[in-house]
Amino acid sequence: MQVNMHEAKSQLSRLGRLAWEGEEVVIAKAGEPYLRLEPFAKRPTDRKPGALKGEIWIAEDFDEADQDIIDSFHDSPIAPAEHD
Repeated sequence: MQVNMHEAKSQLSRLGRLAWEGEEVVIAKAGEPYLRLEPFAKRPTDRKPGALKGEIWIAEDFDEADQDIIDSFHDSPIAPAEHD
């Protein structure tokens, strides 16, 4: 739904309810889309490194490549043999 600025001023409560219920509400200025009215959503908090320290276990060999997996990629459709 698109409404002009004057209408939005006089019907803000109704438009807010419609936006909260999922209706797309665009406020136009001089006939052109100017603002989008949408429900407030809290922004995610910044990540804090180390927040799960002591709660997660990672194996000592986590970064070591398994040779069987590496071998399965050689001469496969993913990594075809090089041609001279």
